[in-house]
Amino acid sequence: MATRLRKRAALPAPRAPRIARIAESAPPHAFFVASAIFHYLGPAFAVLLFARVDPLGVAWLRIVSAGAIFAVWRRPWRSLASLDVATRRLLLALGVVLAVMNACFYVAIDRLPLGTVAAIEFLPVILLAALGARTPRNALALVLAVPGVYVLTDVRLEGEPVGVAFAFANALLFAVYIVLAHRVSRIESIGRIDGLALAMLVATVAITPLGAWGAAPALLDPVALAAGIGVGVASSVIPYVFDQLAMGRLSRSTYSLLVSLLPATATVVGIVVLAQIPSQTEVLGVALVVAAVAIHREVAGPSSL
Repeated sequence: MATRLRKRAALPAPRAPRIARIAESAPPHAFFVASAIFHYLGPAFAVLLFARVDPLGVAWLRIVSAGAIFAVWRRPWRSLASLDVATRRLLLALGVVLAVMNACFYVAIDRLPLGTVAAIEFLPVILLAALGARTPRNALALVLAVPGVYVLTDVRLEGEPVGVAFAFANALLFAVYIVLAHRVSRIESIGRIDGLALAMLVATVAITPLGAWGAAPALLDPVALAAGIGVGVASSVIPYVFDQLAMGRLSRSTYSLLVSLLPATATVVGIVVLAQIPSQTEVLGVALVVAAVAIHREVAGPSSL
């Protein structure tokens, strides 16, 4: 008997799943870079789909296809019974934010260049940092951000006020997404990806009243339907998974600092995929916003977790 026990004790511990080993061994910044590339690459292809499907319909196709993939891949409802009320509310809130944020984002990029929407998207990050930590560094970030966004919105406000309004709504929701998604990445009672999968199922329900009717033509168009599924994979599966893998190992302040890459990424993607060549004024506006996000710092503490 003792011999059997010794043999059992000598057995190696079970290895973690492959995705978990990769998540813990790869640098978290690498996950962010991958997320940054797909964050706007998917929407750039979605813009090309607007010729066949209404923007809100594209948003519906994106979220529903991503929700279906997460459902098949993770089957997240198996973890639902073990979650407490606070965690369920958090996932419910994240799902609703994902749905409304993506709807606003697609309406905005239907009317404005991708780089302009991206620059506006990060203004709340700068404002929160400046208001939450009144330091000279954050004051300088605000001084750079305000004229940068003014330049961008002044260029577009006269011709596309609706696009600017939805771009700002998307920006506010993006800031909320960062806060909620970062909290989800730290939940111990459920895996990061499973939490995201549950939130995406909530988003599927929330987006349906907003975009299902607009997506109806795509259901009879195999090319549009396939493209919509591709947008869902590139826009909501890959980047959101990488976000969770990055957020799980980065503080919120560090993650917020890294978003300075995204407006520049969006501008490059807009040039390559959509041939949206920015004017010198727009380049100046994007550069000011990028500099502002790069300069700002969030105070470390409980609020940054």
